[in-house]
Amino acid sequence: MDQMRRNLIAQWAFDTRSILGRFHLWLEDVEEHWLNGQPDKEHAFTGDSLERGFIVANAVTALGTRLFGRFGEGAGQDKATVNRVKKDADAVSAYALSEALWYLTRSLPENHAVMISLGEGLMPKAGETPEMGSNPQLGFGRVYARPEVARFLDHAVHRLLNDATYEWPEFWAEINHTGITVWGAAVDTLENTSRFAKGSPNGPMAVFHLFDQPLKVARPFEGYMGNLILPREVVEAAADRSVLIDFLTPRHLVMESLLATYPGLVPANVHVWTLGGPSREKRIGPLWQQWRELGAHLVEDGWPMPGTGIGAFTESGTYAPVYCIGPYEGEDGQAHVFLCDGYAASAEAMQGASLDQIVDSQTSMCMFSSHFTIPYDKEQFLMRLDPEAVDFGAGLSALFEKDLDEETIELYRDNIRDAADACMPVGRRVATADDFFPTKTWRILSLASGMLADPYTGIEGVEEVDEGVYRVTTRAATRLGQLDVTLILRLADPMDEMKMVFSPLLDRFYAGQDYRTRAVKVSDSGRIRNELQTLVSEAIEYLENDRLRVNFEAIDDAVMAADKKALIQEILRWYKKSHPIWFRWLEI
Repeated sequence: MDQMRRNLIAQWAFDTRSILGRFHLWLEDVEEHWLNGQPDKEHAFTGDSLERGFIVANAVTALGTRLFGRFGEGAGQDKATVNRVKKDADAVSAYALSEALWYLTRSLPENHAVMISLGEGLMPKAGETPEMGSNPQLGFGRVYARPEVARFLDHAVHRLLNDATYEWPEFWAEINHTGITVWGAAVDTLENTSRFAKGSPNGPMAVFHLFDQPLKVARPFEGYMGNLILPREVVEAAADRSVLIDFLTPRHLVMESLLATYPGLVPANVHVWTLGGPSREKRIGPLWQQWRELGAHLVEDGWPMPGTGIGAFTESGTYAPVYCIGPYEGEDGQAHVFLCDGYAASAEAMQGASLDQIVDSQTSMCMFSSHFTIPYDKEQFLMRLDPEAVDFGAGLSALFEKDLDEETIELYRDNIRDAADACMPVGRRVATADDFFPTKTWRILSLASGMLADPYTGIEGVEEVDEGVYRVTTRAATRLGQLDVTLILRLADPMDEMKMVFSPLLDRFYAGQDYRTRAVKVSDSGRIRNELQTLVSEAIEYLENDRLRVNFEAIDDAVMAADKKALIQEILRWYKKSHPIWFRWLEI
């Protein structure tokens, strides 16, 4: 190994030593591969040292989830078992990234903080029941910073949640007044959780998007957004012809714009990636039909992706296909173009839209409701209704083309109110990524770490290269270029001990560790608070003076087993009684 390589490894080890130490890992080697960009210039707005920290944080999340997240244990099992495996996998991934961020942010400048603005895993997806959608996650309001800054921001977030007179404009003004720099994040610690649980050979990854400002989000929220993602040049060329292209544009006009932009392109070579499956047919079936009638190719499961040859999948995973947006020359020598259409969960939609800076795409989004009942072309009007209007019920019934009962009307009224309270773009025709940022001008560091090989980006999955030694690849992308970083990491402890390193404290107790004889540290207070916010976010009520109340009755047994709920309550009561000062924030 030459001196330059040794220096590179030493620099990475030095900049990320706190994360490597926390997870008992040795860094044995680093490979940097630039897909595009300039390696001799600063790549991310964070600076080089912190960028390395975020890359390793995401890579460690992918490694820990792949090794200890019960990969494939849901294969061939019933829904309840698959659901339990999914939740355990999400718990490991969310915990690993949360811990990594905590250690990483000890190195932030004194007036900086990282705040999670959007997180994946709060609500059920298509075909899932409510308890299936309630997954461990990192969601809105989680703050990582030095203690003084974290306390200030936590207090401000609690005001957002509880004080009706303190809304996003007041929050943003107070941040600016105090001189604190808040970096916002959109997170999916385990993209394609179902594929991971069922042991699919490709797709699962950890995704972390960091921005140079917080997203304009004021409440915990996860919903759905229609999204059309096209090469930017197509949208701009159409605009030159006075044609508006966005999510609500009839698809025959989109096709005409594609053919006009790329000479020699024929409809059959327009490849449209969209979510598929029977559960999506009611919502976007008419969209599929439009593209078929125009002669386009709807990407099907197993279709070899250009560049990687790995088969695509359409039951989930709306994020990674965005990296493929654009024209290309096929093996047949003809012109082809790849685009994405349909819808995504709000965090994934925002993550995909924020890649516009990186892959030269243009994303148009349209707010959808959280209920799969009417087609997309009516959804566009639903979320633009005024929930306070006296004729709201009549307007809603008109969209459904039938009289609705009061319970259904209130369900949708509450859905629109929740979205509006969270500052989602309700009442708007369409939205872009810019609409989620208070300054409209923003910078991004996008991180995607493969747990298994990805068909769209070509990122490799976690691979054991020697006993206890693993290769993990992360793509770090900004508007200045894309960099693939491959880390070779050695586990410093035996596998059973490493599993404990990556396991939440409450899960260790559930696995049999005796909390009454274990040495208690003051840090247990912060760790348990963090774990509760990750594992049972739907059961937490934020109170004054930074206190939390956990309502275990709000947790369905399908979300958390009854015996585990009972044990965690017992553990919390013991901590509260034995260490009342450290746990004064806790109400049960």
